[in-house]
Amino acid sequence: MVSKLRMFTVQTHSPQSKVWKPMRKARHLIGRACLAMVLLVAMVAMGQSALAASGTKPKYQRIPTQFIAALGDPGATSGSGAQSWGLWPLDPGPRGIKLDKYDKLKSTGGMTPARWQFDSTDWWLEEHGLIMEQPVFPVPPRKYVVTGGRDAIAVLTIHPADKNGNTRWELDSGATLYDVTHLGCRSARYIPAKGQGSCSPAHAQQTAFPVAPGGVMPPVEGCKKQDYAVLLVIGVPVEN
Repeated sequence: MVSKLRMFTVQTHSPQSKVWKPMRKARHLIGRACLAMVLLVAMVAMGQSALAASGTKPKYQRIPTQFIAALGDPGATSGSGAQSWGLWPLDPGPRGIKLDKYDKLKSTGGMTPARWQFDSTDWWLEEHGLIMEQPVFPVPPRKYVVTGGRDAIAVLTIHPADKNGNTRWELDSGATLYDVTHLGCRSARYIPAKGQGSCSPAHAQQTAFPVAPGGVMPPVEGCKKQDYAVLLVIGVPVEN
C-alpha cells in the first residue's frame, strides 16, 4: 500500500515549528482508488517531540494511515457537528467492492470477502466507484495529526460530546478543513430517498467514475447523497 519512500522536508502552518522533519513522501492508496495519490507522512520516532521543543507540549507518534470522513465549512478552522464524522481505522479501498460485482455481493447476503457487511440502507462509494464499508461513528475524542497530502500538517482535536451530544472540533496553527482534506480521495454516503429498496448501487452510473480530485461525487437514482471530505490521519499522541 505504500511505495518506496524518499526523504524530503515540508513547512507546517506554524513558521516557528521545526518539527515533522525529516518528512517522507509516500504513495498511499485508498484501495485502487488512490493508487496515484501523494501522501505526506511524518517520520516521528516513539517518544520524540513532534510539535514543539517544549516538554510541556504533547508528543506524537507516527501510525499506519487512517482516514476521517469529515463534514464542515472547508474554510473553517474549528466548528461543531463532529459527532457526524466517521473514522476508517483501516484503508477501506482494498476492502471495497467494484460496482460491477454488486450482483455477486447480493448473492452472499452482503458479506464481503473482507468480512464486512454491506448495508443497503446506508452505503458508501469512493472516487473510482468502489463500494466501501461504513466508517466507525463517531470519531473517538482525542488529538490526531492530519494532512491532506499536500503541504499542510495540523493537529485536529475532537472534543468529547457535550450534554446535548454535540461534538466540537478544531485544527491548530490556523489550518483550515480544506488544507487537510485529501482532494484525490472522494467519498459519499448514500441512503434511500423513498424508503427501503429505493437506493441501490445497481443504479449507479459506472461511467461517472473516476471522479476528478476535489470533484463532487455523482448522484444515484433513488438515493440521498452526502459528500464527505477525507482527512489522512498520520499520528496520534504518545500514551504515557
